[in-house]
Order: sequence, then structure tokens, then C-alpha cells
Amino acid sequence: MNKGSLFVISGPSGTGKGTVCEALLKKEPIFLSVSATTRDQRNNEVDGETYYFVSEERFRSMIDEEKMLEWAVYNENYYGTPKKAVEDMLEQGKNVLLEIEPQGALKVKEMLPEAVLIFILPPSMKELKRRLEDRGRENAEQIRKRLDAAAWEMEQAPKYNEMIVNDDLEACVEDVCGVIRKRSSKMERLDALLNEI
Repeated sequence: MNKGSLFVISGPSGTGKGTVCEALLKKEPIFLSVSATTRDQRNNEVDGETYYFVSEERFRSMIDEEKMLEWAVYNENYYGTPKKAVEDMLEQGKNVLLEIEPQGALKVKEMLPEAVLIFILPPSMKELKRRLEDRGRENAEQIRKRLDAAAWEMEQAPKYNEMIVNDDLEACVEDVCGVIRKRSSKMERLDALLNEI
């Protein structure tokens, strides 16, 4: 059986990457890997579904024990991907989706060069600022910090396999689905060729 493929989605806060991932899960046979974080749990979030919410001490021990595929510090909190769950799903031939920050995505690419990295871009910085303000979750200073972080994140976009602008959600989701389907059909063809040997 052929191994599954790993797809990594990144983009600045406010680009709608979470919404894109939700839509993908309804359209494609793909499994979302749940990240671990040390940040506080929000009201609408479920431990083990949205994130694994862990203490900083627990997170650091997972790093020391090499149980993380990748990890990064973002807005003073740790975020990372537990390694075993991802490896198990790929070995079972399942496609896996990670929604992570560029720092982590580039670490994944180093460890697993075959991973497909997709960067979601905003239509403009002005639109990104509007989306962040409309969310109503952060004050002006926090939004400014997110926009500063977005500038660095977008500088990393050329290191990704694909860059897709989220101007229209439906079109963006279709573009991402196209990348996944293209990769999956290539892997199926490779599997068929190997079975002929």
C-alpha cells in the first residue's frame, strides 16, 4: 500500500486558512492533524479537537523526547505537531493536513521533503487588516503585531510549493482541492507502476 501524502497549509492570521481547512475536510478524504499548544483555550474550542491544550512544562518535555514533528513559538505561546499520529496516518495510506505557522512548516519540509506546502495569501494588506478588525478578538496593538508578523510570514511564501490567494473562499478551496487531487493522482500512478515491477 502506498503511503499517504502530507499537506501543510500556512498563512497570516486573518487569511481564512482555518475556514479553508474546514471546507477541505468536507470535500476531500483527508485527515486534519491536531496540534498541541500552550495558549489558553477559548470558549468555543474543544481539547483534543481544536488543539491539545498542554502546559509549557509538558510541551517542553515532548520536544526533549523528540515527540514533535515540528514546533514554534508564536505570540509567546508554543505550538507544535505531535509526530506519532501523523506518521501512523501516513503509514496507513491516509492523506494528512497540517494547519501550522511558516516556522513549523519549513521544519516539516526539512524532515519530510515530500510534504506539499500551500501558502494562503490575503488579497491585500488592507483587506487583511479589515478582516482582523472585523473578528473583534484583538485590540489595535495586537492587530499591529499580527500585521508585523504577517509581513515576515509572506516573505516565506516563495519557499512553499503553492501560493493561493483567498479573495473568494469557494475559489480558494477549489484551488487547494486541485493541488491535493493532483498529488493524489500522481501517487496512485506511481503505486500502479511499482506494482508492475
